[in-house]
Amino acid sequence: MYWGRVYMKIKVGIIGYGNIARGVEKEIKKHKDMELVAIFTRRNVSEVISENKVYNINQIQKFIGKIDVMILCLGSFSDLPKYAHVVAKNFNTIDSYDTHAKIHEYHKHINKINKKSNTVSLVSIGWDPGIFSFVRLMFESVLPTSNTYTFWGNGVSQGHSEAIKRIQGVKTAVQYTHPKEDAINKVREGIIQRFKTRDKHTRECFVVLEEDNAENRRNIEKKIKTMPNYFSDYDTTVNYITEEEFESNHTKMPHGGFAICSGTTGDGNKQIAELSLKLDSNPEFTASVLLAYTRATYKLSNEKKYGAYTIYDVPLSYISDKSATDLIKRLL
Repeated sequence: MYWGRVYMKIKVGIIGYGNIARGVEKEIKKHKDMELVAIFTRRNVSEVISENKVYNINQIQKFIGKIDVMILCLGSFSDLPKYAHVVAKNFNTIDSYDTHAKIHEYHKHINKINKKSNTVSLVSIGWDPGIFSFVRLMFESVLPTSNTYTFWGNGVSQGHSEAIKRIQGVKTAVQYTHPKEDAINKVREGIIQRFKTRDKHTRECFVVLEEDNAENRRNIEKKIKTMPNYFSDYDTTVNYITEEEFESNHTKMPHGGFAICSGTTGDGNKQIAELSLKLDSNPEFTASVLLAYTRATYKLSNEKKYGAYTIYDVPLSYISDKSATDLIKRLL
């Protein structure tokens, strides 16, 4: 935090060392009020190449009282439900849990832990859920008779890619989300639509198998296409490729999307509001959002406002290291 000319460093820990964690590790250098204390991994520590101190996750208890906020860079499919409540017993935490259908249940569970442990957790903080969630609420509040639509892509969904990788027999995989152009165009024209889930997006998967044969292809394609909360409600294409093709063509992680609100005011004046993102690196942008809201987690903890929060509960000024006066003078 900024006090005059002196920064009081927020001591940060990272749990996990995947794409988002590496993004946090890079981006934290741009935040003068933060200091990375340690990275915790479930892997063999010697496998993690980093200029920062790396520890096995079993050593986390040694850092109680030494880390202000733990950034949980773990997958939503199984890792966050397994680890988040355990870490929240002793640390303030922030995560990007993105299984939309289960966020309410997840939030309630973490909140109980926070209340008992006098800790703070910010859950589902990223760009969606996260920034887009904030914008949807703002648009719908300003235009109470409106309809809000969200489109994702074109780009890589990390959560969905991780879900495929967890299927036995899959060596690696990536999943691309594609918005349907005709649906976007109708919304931008102000045509009110009631879309079914599969009317707005398609999902395209590129999968490398441990053993590539016809039986494995059939079984894994079925598991992907019937996976609830991830693929079962979408038109999904599964492509099988070699590891060489994967490394050549599918290692970048672009993404983006649109949150569009279409409504009317007065005697039918059409009002359309839109936020769009075009991201070269999905994990690095998600990491940047997590770091800004790490600051908010720290402030809430200092105020002893223990519990679990979503982006809806956090004053926007809490994510800045600037004073209220500076924000008013420069940005308002």
